[in-house]
Amino acid sequence: MTRPETTMILTRRTLMATAGALPVATLFARGALAALPPVYMERGIAIDGSDPVAYFTERRPVPGSRDITLDWNGATWRFASAENRDAFAGDPAAWAPQYGGYCAWAVSEGYTASTVPEAWKIVDGRLFLNYSRRFQRKWERDETARIQAGDANWPKVLQG
Repeated sequence: MTRPETTMILTRRTLMATAGALPVATLFARGALAALPPVYMERGIAIDGSDPVAYFTERRPVPGSRDITLDWNGATWRFASAENRDAFAGDPAAWAPQYGGYCAWAVSEGYTASTVPEAWKIVDGRLFLNYSRRFQRKWERDETARIQAGDANWPKVLQG
């Protein structure tokens, strides 16, 4: 025969274990239901508000203006000039960073991470951004293999 105290303790433990697991289960369920936004953005602004065209034309990150924007691929893109905005509008895929502006290193590893404007490189006419300068250096050690892995992983990563 089972003592009532034991049953109460086991029931309480079971309840506590279940309650503790619910937040974790919710995170996984939420991830399965929600697809990754195709562009890295914060508060709807793509790539930290940097002008994607300036990486190619000025060879450096340039902050975009709040007054010169274009909505594309679910995000608002900022530009330093109307000329840059118009160039981007003519062929967004040519100017936008690869992997939606998510970290190229992370995508090559099969996940996503945010990026910073200062960690960038153009390879074969394609802009790649990274989480930090440290990860940029790691990515550059074998960028050809990293790009191949990122290109292969991106569709799966995007789908979540």
